Amino acid sequence: MASGGGYGDASQKIDYVFKVVLIGDSAVGKSQILARFARNEFSLDSKATIGVEFQTRTLVIDHKSVKAQIWDTAGQERYRAVTSAYYRGAVGAMLVYDITKRQTFDHIPRWLEELRNHADKNIVIILIGNKSDLEDQRAVPTEDAKEFAQKEGLFFLETSALQATNVENAFMTVLTEIFNIVNKKNLVAGEDQSNGNPASLSGKKIIVPGPAQEIPAKSKCCS
Repeated sequence: MASGGGYGDASQKIDYVFKVVLIGDSAVGKSQILARFARNEFSLDSKATIGVEFQTRTLVIDHKSVKAQIWDTAGQERYRAVTSAYYRGAVGAMLVYDITKRQTFDHIPRWLEELRNHADKNIVIILIGNKSDLEDQRAVPTEDAKEFAQKEGLFFLETSALQATNVENAFMTVLTEIFNIVNKKNLVAGEDQSNGNPASLSGKKIIVPGPAQEIPAKSKCCS
């Protein structure tokens, strides 16, 4: 069970910190998605992101305090030099395109390739079609994105940062999947110790295993 833990309680004990990266072309709404999730804000005059920035929000998942550290980067080519440092340590990723601009979706395979080249191979990934409030301007059919996500083993949702549609759901899908995987790793490590074997994860970074599983079709996109 997951629940929002407010928008930054400094005194809260933190059980886990999960780094999640936002990637995709410029102007698809990455910064707006982040602002909606981290601060429940939306700005109509949002400026292009320069370089890299990140924000945090603490939530409760299964009675544990989880700090989501969400990294946002500029989509322009001239900022690609930040790549390796940007992806380092990330356990989740959100691949964002604009449903009204076909080329932003056509560029997703390139972003996915870059992600898989630089991030841990078992990172939890969700494909996000943003700006679902602009249905009358849609250039990317939902079925195209669903098919791509299924082929690549990604979660998928359509969101509207403007209307706050599915933004929370998208982040919670990724964070809950990461949480469940990490907990499973901890459980296995605990069993190893109880059997007299040293914990296999002792002193090591927890690596997220396996590609993200498909979520039920009924919750994969907004109507």
